Amino acid sequence: MNKIEQAKQTKKAKKRNRFIFRSSILVVLFGALLFAVVSNLTAEEEATVDINDKAPDFQLKRVANNEDAKQSTLQLSDLEGKGVMLNFWATYCEPCEREMPYMEKLYPKYKEQGVEIVAVSVDATELVINKFVDQYDLSFPILHDKDSQVLDAYGIRPLPTTYFIDENGVVVERVLGELSLERLEGYLQQIVPKGT
Repeated sequence: MNKIEQAKQTKKAKKRNRFIFRSSILVVLFGALLFAVVSNLTAEEEATVDINDKAPDFQLKRVANNEDAKQSTLQLSDLEGKGVMLNFWATYCEPCEREMPYMEKLYPKYKEQGVEIVAVSVDATELVINKFVDQYDLSFPILHDKDSQVLDAYGIRPLPTTYFIDENGVVVERVLGELSLERLEGYLQQIVPKGT
């Protein structure tokens, strides 16, 4: 009997120790997760480019089969003097896909008025972007942010996110989510350069 009691006590102690160990691990993991979430949220708030901010300059590779891509890259500061609609998107994003035809429809009209539409894709490969561009016959500049450097610099989280930038490079509007044709045209009218 004594040995049976002792074995039960030993088994109970082992169970209790395992429970304490597992609980400790869970507490540590939860703490690390909480720290990561709080750090990420703080970083997002700091990195977000907002209305009245100067749009951070960047240079990205253009998708080869788009427009008559004379240059293999496009730098945002080269567009100073023009209004710029800067759209962050991905081929797997359904709202992005729905607003692309609106952008294509309005592009010729606003390009004549000094507004450039620039779409920055965060897709992993150029192949999927090229297929998408061909499918929708897009003519405005499509850039590839392969390493998400520009995405991070602008603090982009939801896709699509669109910036409307005036001719001086200052953000006039920032829109999170999908744009309707009417809203898109209203924002484009706001960034037509004053001299045109």
